[in-house]
Amino acid sequence: MSDPDELQRDELLRIEGIRKAFPGVVALDGVDFDLRRGEVHVLLGENGAGKSTLIKMLSGAYRPDAGRIVVGGEETRIGGAQDAERLGIATIYQEFNLVPDLTVAENIFLGRQPRRLGMIDRKRMEAEAAVLLERVGVDVSPRARVRDLGIARLQMVEIAKALSLDARVLIMDEPTAVLTTEEVERLFAIVRALREDGVGIVFITHHLEEIAALGDRVTVIRDGRSVGQVPASTPEDELVRLMVGRSIEQQYPRERAETGPALLSVEGLTRDGVFHDVSFEVRAGEVVGVAGLVGAGRTEVVRAVFGADPYDKGAVKVAGSRLRGHDVNAAMAAGIGLVPEDRKGQGLVLDASVEENLGLVTLRKATRAGLVDLKGQREAAARIAGQLGVRMAGLGQHVRTLSGGNQQKVVIGKWLLADTKVLILDEPTRGIDVGAKVEIYQLINELTAAGAAVLMISSDLPEVLGMSDRVLVMAQGRIAGELAAGQATQDAVMALAVSTPAAPTTPAETDTETEASRGH
Repeated sequence: MSDPDELQRDELLRIEGIRKAFPGVVALDGVDFDLRRGEVHVLLGENGAGKSTLIKMLSGAYRPDAGRIVVGGEETRIGGAQDAERLGIATIYQEFNLVPDLTVAENIFLGRQPRRLGMIDRKRMEAEAAVLLERVGVDVSPRARVRDLGIARLQMVEIAKALSLDARVLIMDEPTAVLTTEEVERLFAIVRALREDGVGIVFITHHLEEIAALGDRVTVIRDGRSVGQVPASTPEDELVRLMVGRSIEQQYPRERAETGPALLSVEGLTRDGVFHDVSFEVRAGEVVGVAGLVGAGRTEVVRAVFGADPYDKGAVKVAGSRLRGHDVNAAMAAGIGLVPEDRKGQGLVLDASVEENLGLVTLRKATRAGLVDLKGQREAAARIAGQLGVRMAGLGQHVRTLSGGNQQKVVIGKWLLADTKVLILDEPTRGIDVGAKVEIYQLINELTAAGAAVLMISSDLPEVLGMSDRVLVMAQGRIAGELAAGQATQDAVMALAVSTPAAPTTPAETDTETEASRGH
């Protein structure tokens, strides 16, 4: 049995009875939490449960309405980011807090640049950044512009930035959401090393399998209240029950629908140096999953299909009709919708309301003689928001203030209003809790049952296997193979993902290889 005095000496942080309300919403209502030296304390809960509000209290973004925060044995007020830094608290947010036009080194040491003779010592700054980047195992130059990095590398830069603060309390909000298995293992090694150094880590994740692998204790928050504290070895079923107040019998409730004709056909799509000779089709009533390692070219292909990026060769057809390349409006008019992996940067207008975001795609159709049918738009937005179960104070609430899961529902909802035929989902459940994931899976089932086609990219391999009727595997910018649902296993997918696909040399060979790959 632990010595209470010893536990108190090891305590880095304690929160008692924290309450925080916003207009129309009580975000936190009596939350208790504590963190000890050299432990990983997992903070678990559905989107909208209050986790983000709680960590913003600790980072100084919000101030509590009631309750107390104790750091190092002394009650304190955290009035801003500088207060948090002074107290030894660093936060790695799920949505990145980096300046795109600055270099990696400039971002890591933003506001804390080393100086020499009154000038920024750029050589020293880049050398120290290189050490931190090597520590987190990311191969990126300190001089690289942040805007040129992919999401996985951005996440590792955020971690390097937090490590540069030499924090005693490190808060990590969904740090593994965009990482490959290898990158996750590297991150876990970093976290374990920090724990050995006595750092206390608040770890937020929706991947339940990570809890037992890394955590020591778990505090569960539901509807703004802390409902339990349990060991990290607690079975997943019990964690789910604590989180959502009910058991989830089936994690991937895929309902197979009758498939119809091909709604989306991609033929020999090529963008030099990025992806090569990509061909596939998605039929009505079908979910086609796209698996592969980070950097395989998955996102680049679907952005080209949607018209957001150009391509050099090939064709995209919807219901047999060829689309004009690099034309988003043409893709949307043909019935293609894209839910991007970066929902905040590309899928939403953060300072607009729920209603305005839901009506973005249908705004042109709802406009007659320069006037928008506001009543019709509002009624349609209310119907979709209700159908999707968006948790909000009202349609006028700014999307920026919604939880990640509810933001994702709004991104999907705008395409539902547009009667989309082909919905492309790029990492649709990244950063979303297990309860909201099942709701989105049910929505996918409803779409395919109604005759839509779904193309889904996901780095969550169990999700791809659980929800796809067929799985395409990409490697090095090419389709490495195709697996039917009955053939698709984690081993089979990973074997293709790490393979070196052969480059076809003639159109005839391309067709043969594509057909042959279906037998993998």
